Amino acid sequence: METLANVLVGLVAALHVYILVLEMFLWTRKPGRGLHGFDPEMARATAPLAANQGLYNGFLAAGLVWGLIAADPTGFRAQVFFLSCVVVAGVYGTVTANRRILFAQALPGAVALAAVVIAR
Repeated sequence: METLANVLVGLVAALHVYILVLEMFLWTRKPGRGLHGFDPEMARATAPLAANQGLYNGFLAAGLVWGLIAADPTGFRAQVFFLSCVVVAGVYGTVTANRRILFAQALPGAVALAAVVIAR
């Protein structure tokens, strides 16, 4: 179960690295604009906000990687903390921005969090 939990944490970290790249570097290009259906003008206008969000996603990914490489109990605690942050951010994004975020962010984070806690 520990291996499965580590794989799930790694996948959630990879997802957040992808979100970082999308929001910080591809926001004004087709992949970023397509995510929200923005035209080029709206994408340019919102790019600084997206870059800020991307940076936060990078911090989540870094914390999850730290949780994977740190020895317990620090590694376990870091995983629980950062996965909880992922779930909270996903739920908040679902309520305030887009319901797809529940399935794209909150659910993977919750599944990984459950696996980490069960593996303990």
